[in-house]
Amino acid sequence: MGGDYLALGIALEELARVDSSVAITLEAGVSLGAMPVFRFGTEEQKREWLPKLCSGEMLGAFGLTEPDCGSDAGGTRTTAVRDGDEWVINGTKCFITNSGTDITGLVTVTAVTGRKADGRPLISSIIVPSGTPGFTVAAPYSKVGWNASDTRELSFQDVRVPAANLLGEEGRGYAQFLRILDEGRVAISALATGLAQGCVDESVKYAHERHAFGRPIGDNQAIQFKIADMEMRAHMARVGWRDAASRLVRGESFKKEAALAKLYSSTVAVDNARDATQIHGGYGFMNEYPVARMWRDSKILEIGEGTSEVQRMLIARELGLPA
Repeated sequence: MGGDYLALGIALEELARVDSSVAITLEAGVSLGAMPVFRFGTEEQKREWLPKLCSGEMLGAFGLTEPDCGSDAGGTRTTAVRDGDEWVINGTKCFITNSGTDITGLVTVTAVTGRKADGRPLISSIIVPSGTPGFTVAAPYSKVGWNASDTRELSFQDVRVPAANLLGEEGRGYAQFLRILDEGRVAISALATGLAQGCVDESVKYAHERHAFGRPIGDNQAIQFKIADMEMRAHMARVGWRDAASRLVRGESFKKEAALAKLYSSTVAVDNARDATQIHGGYGFMNEYPVARMWRDSKILEIGEGTSEVQRMLIARELGLPA
């Protein structure tokens, strides 16, 4: 439809200024649900899935994380064994966004499909349509934040899908999800920036409305300086994700910039949410005020789609330091 990651980022930032758990539904639907098919799918797979994924008629999910391997995604234990013209999948995935909504149509699952000569696993990506026998979607998690976002555990017990559901080449799943996560970091950075900016918006509004000692609290320099720092951080986070997005759109290397943007913007989101809560005082601890939700929603941004520790590892590696 003519959009790119810069346009997606702008949309995500604006949504997240109001509710980042709504924004993550779009972010995951595009960068984790549709992009694997767009980047690595056959022409037949693209014709089958992309029209509905792009129109919003259907959501897709990306089944990567497992109970015993989050940051160590290469430690995948889910298996897929070839049996004639089918793949037989067994395993469990956890914390999978958009995996159980009424319009979820597919989950792209990473699974071990064999071993290399040195014993290392061959990881492949396979499309599993919703409703396939043996594919069980658990009840939604009870989460601290992002309560408008669907997040569930998935179980696969002798799930059979056509061999044609292999996404890209066998054994290329690890490289594929690294590419998908690099792009996803740009999008999640824009989302984090939106949450940080929303904290500024709410704090400025409250600083005008709330009176103490006979005047608005915004007249106090301590409040003014805190909000100014929040605005500075949100602005610099925006510069970061837009730089990474621009590099991606131009076809340039963006891995380091994506990690930098993700690390900084998620930190800023947490910092701004904390300061916005402090500015609101006791009301900041009440669920009637948006900053309470923003505070709860912010923490996951330092964890999901690559922890802050992983971002630092990636940045160091891109600078030529030992892996």
